[in-house]
Amino acid sequence: MDKINLNINGTDFIAEENETILDVCRRNCIDIPTLCYHPDLDIKYGSSCRLCIVDIEGRKGLQPSCSTIAAEGMVVKTHSDDVVEARKLILELIIEDHPLDCLTCEKSGDCKLQDYCYEYDVKGPVFNINEKVCGKVRESDIDDTNEFYIKDDSKCINCGLCVRACNELQVISAIGFVNRSDEQKVAAPFGKTLAESDCVSCGTCVSLCPVNALSPKHKKKMRKWEVEKKVKTTCAYCGVGCQIDLLVKDNEVVGVEPNYSSTNKDLLCVKGKFAYGFINHKDRLKKPLIKKNGVFEEASWEEAYSLITEKMKGIKNKYGSKSFAGLSSARVTNEENYLFQKMVRAYMGNNNVDHCARLCHASTVAGLATTLGSGAMTNSNLELLDSDVIFITGSNTTETHPVLGAFVKQAKNRGAKIIVADPRRIPLAYKADVYLPLKPGTNVALFNGIMNVIIEEDLQDSEYIARATENYEDLKEVVKTYTPEYAGSICGVDPDEIRKAARIYAEGAKSSILYSMGVTQHTTGTQGVMSLSNLALLTGNIGKESSGVNPLRGQNNVQGACDMGALPGDYPGYQKVYDEDIKRKFESGWGKELSSQAGLTLTEIINDCGKGEIRFLYIMGENPMLSDPDLTHVEESLINTEFLVVQDIFMTETAQHADVVLPAATFAEKDGTFTNSERRVQRVRKAIEPIGESKPDWEILTEIMRRLGMNERYENPRAIFDELAGLTPQYKGMNYDRIEEEGLQWPCIDENHPGTRYLHKDAPVRGKGLFKPADYMSSYENSDKEYPYILTTGRILYHYHTRTMTGKIEGLNNLYPNSFVEINPTTASRLKINDGELIRVISRRGEVKTTAFVTDDIQEDVVFIPFHFTDGAANRLTHTELDPVAKIPEFKVSAVRLEKIMKEV
Repeated sequence: MDKINLNINGTDFIAEENETILDVCRRNCIDIPTLCYHPDLDIKYGSSCRLCIVDIEGRKGLQPSCSTIAAEGMVVKTHSDDVVEARKLILELIIEDHPLDCLTCEKSGDCKLQDYCYEYDVKGPVFNINEKVCGKVRESDIDDTNEFYIKDDSKCINCGLCVRACNELQVISAIGFVNRSDEQKVAAPFGKTLAESDCVSCGTCVSLCPVNALSPKHKKKMRKWEVEKKVKTTCAYCGVGCQIDLLVKDNEVVGVEPNYSSTNKDLLCVKGKFAYGFINHKDRLKKPLIKKNGVFEEASWEEAYSLITEKMKGIKNKYGSKSFAGLSSARVTNEENYLFQKMVRAYMGNNNVDHCARLCHASTVAGLATTLGSGAMTNSNLELLDSDVIFITGSNTTETHPVLGAFVKQAKNRGAKIIVADPRRIPLAYKADVYLPLKPGTNVALFNGIMNVIIEEDLQDSEYIARATENYEDLKEVVKTYTPEYAGSICGVDPDEIRKAARIYAEGAKSSILYSMGVTQHTTGTQGVMSLSNLALLTGNIGKESSGVNPLRGQNNVQGACDMGALPGDYPGYQKVYDEDIKRKFESGWGKELSSQAGLTLTEIINDCGKGEIRFLYIMGENPMLSDPDLTHVEESLINTEFLVVQDIFMTETAQHADVVLPAATFAEKDGTFTNSERRVQRVRKAIEPIGESKPDWEILTEIMRRLGMNERYENPRAIFDELAGLTPQYKGMNYDRIEEEGLQWPCIDENHPGTRYLHKDAPVRGKGLFKPADYMSSYENSDKEYPYILTTGRILYHYHTRTMTGKIEGLNNLYPNSFVEINPTTASRLKINDGELIRVISRRGEVKTTAFVTDDIQEDVVFIPFHFTDGAANRLTHTELDPVAKIPEFKVSAVRLEKIMKEV
């Protein structure tokens, strides 16, 4: 690629092809003012504010630098007299119609318009051409109907940045310009308010607004200049790993802004942007609690530590090592997960450690490790933007991983084709080139049908198959019977749509698969994962950019918890507990004798608690009383546990059953690392001091381990990370200094390794990709005469996991305060159920009362309940049958019946 030589302000610079003048200036620290610019917006629609104008020799008139491509020999002046005078005039015109209420405006001190007026010596309106009085706000200017932010038209400068961000980055189009000339303003279409629009409250427009036309709703009156510090950290919600800045005042997190990064660019979702109120919430656990005579009483840390360690020692002496188990957490840091599994293995003397990955992606770890050699996302977040085809199955991406959902929509606008396979018509189904509304539990049949078409029509990548795979003939033999007609009859999908999807996926040069729990949470979950791997291998979509098999991890550090060995069969780095050489390595590193017998999984631990075989259970940051299947059984098991310790940030449904509750710090109150879905290890940074007497989990664990005689001494999380990196091959080349800015993606094998953006580049990690074909097997429980409907469960945009955090956010609760059940209009009509009516949903395990939500987005005879809520808890209804390989429960298929609740006469 030829370099482009140009001169800016008397100095020679080199530009890249298609680089704008503004790009070159920013890269070389030459300041040019902008109000409407964003690096990810299309330059064709930019330059509306005109502040970035520059003087280019030989061109008539001043040119916008944000949309002018650098050319060979170009001579540019960024601050000539003409440029400065023109910018001053532009600013004077802008403030002619802008309130000058800087003394009371909360944006004061962080307002670009204010800063530029100061820089260019603009003191106020000079033309007086508008009848509007500066500083006066009409009632009609304000739209405060959104739960999280306010739109004030009187302060809008019509730069268009919010509109373009909504249209181009989030691809929502909830707002646009209405009216013309002097009456032009930003608004929701068709006269709607923000609350009535398609707005999903991602807050991108609020974050990017250069003035105060869009501002967050604060419970306390606050101006930006009052913020004492900004602390860059990693979001504590889903597995995307968005980088954020926490705004801190008086030891309180008072706001969140996106931090431009390789994971999320400038995008956040409603939770990441606005749902931070749990951090300083009044209901936070602030002191240790000990249950005495069935009632919790506040205790000192000394009392809590002493009781816990006394019980651990006593139970170990009386019942032996097999009587212990621990549940670690996908929400705490890598360092804390590492310490927790170390405590279980080195003191409790067994491998009975697990966490909620068992409930979401255990089949991913088992399936992809078998076929490819690594059970993680093969590619990276931003690679989606350059995919030719994106196949989304079992993932409601825009709701569960909203930023990745935005990337998918951006890719669509760039020309990518979208395939969606899901029992519900999720939002991305409306943008799909092919939508396959399969029956819940029939994933394997559908994937086999797609592969049948690819092989029959000779669309496979024969060169890749021959070079980089094995067991292909077995795959051909299994899928040959799954014609589109046969697969379609199982799945309830049009055979021609299966053919269309197969051709689109196979013919894409870079085809990416995104999947989540709609694939994994089945008794055949591991087979479903391996079938997706088969599909990618068949078409050569492994080991190259913007393709691959990409499981979307549901929680902020579920990948890291797996990496750190919070699994019953794996030490950190997926090193097997039964491998004697590996065991000796950890025995040497930890100075303790270890067990080579694989431990119990989460569901097995709960079962053994119920049978009295596990007598001491330590739960850190998990809430099985909402997240696990068959909650009646879970509750009975926890009640039957001799001694239960729960370590969390709030009094959860699980903590209520504990003997000791320990108050933990949130992500904002400690240092450490999270590992996101794309295997990127990123820093978590302390922004405020722990609330009350709460402590970071790593400090609690270190003290308990010390009191148990393990002699653990860690000054800080950096020391823990150095130890775990030394024992974990994928992390060996990492340290806090190397991951300080952008983080690193594992494997990172030595201190000079740059990290790995996508896996299996030269060949699959296992040597050759293994085709592991599977025949379709029916779900464990299907509908019948007594229970005629299939219940599937999942998440919604506005809540997270068991609502431990989002349940404390007023705006989210105002939008979705209670449980609901989605029902197809035909089903609802048949049962005479009305939208908004309270009904009863009954399974073989129990029943719940919940609100009917009648929608065409769910198939007839299928119902959907989000699992977040205590009232109408979906997991009162789900069963405990497991995938035999990964031991993951089948949350996605349970048989239920629906009943109207008859009013008493």
